Amino acid sequence: MSSPCDPQYAPAGDVGAALMVVDSRIRAIHDGKTDTDPQQQQLIQQYAATLGPEGVDALVDGACTLIYMFMEWLRKAHEDHDKDVIEYVVPTLVATMRMMPKTFRPEIIPTMAGLVVAAGTGLSPNLWRAQYGLWTDAEMNPLEATAVLLAEHINRIAEDHDFATRLITDALSRADEELD
Repeated sequence: MSSPCDPQYAPAGDVGAALMVVDSRIRAIHDGKTDTDPQQQQLIQQYAATLGPEGVDALVDGACTLIYMFMEWLRKAHEDHDKDVIEYVVPTLVATMRMMPKTFRPEIIPTMAGLVVAAGTGLSPNLWRAQYGLWTDAEMNPLEATAVLLAEHINRIAEDHDFATRLITDALSRADEELD
């Protein structure tokens, strides 16, 4: 039986823009810039403002698509070793979130963990989240950070700082080729 949260019913959103944000955060981390760069934050806010409400929704959907794609890769990687992605990824991710109280206020952690669990069980994170109402402003930075944490987790597994970004860009390229 199909679920109303099946990814086939979810908008992909602006995956390219979401990936650009995630990739820039990862690069900043690897450059030792762990504090929020006010200039970069201002640029992101200005960019989001130019998108309008529909563009912001597309960016949020794109971030959820990234979370889904990252969890799909992690699920397959863990299954190759007869391990459950939920058992191995979610506790580590939640522990990391708890160590970042400025980004992940305690009341946000269950929602972000829920997005990851939804994706890890084959559901669309954005459709799963939609059951609980509209996204809040307080969820935007944690949503971005969740995608960054998953990408960085993949990069550590692959021992390659750019692996997660290439994973998505390769998938987008293949999708474009199939459309042509």
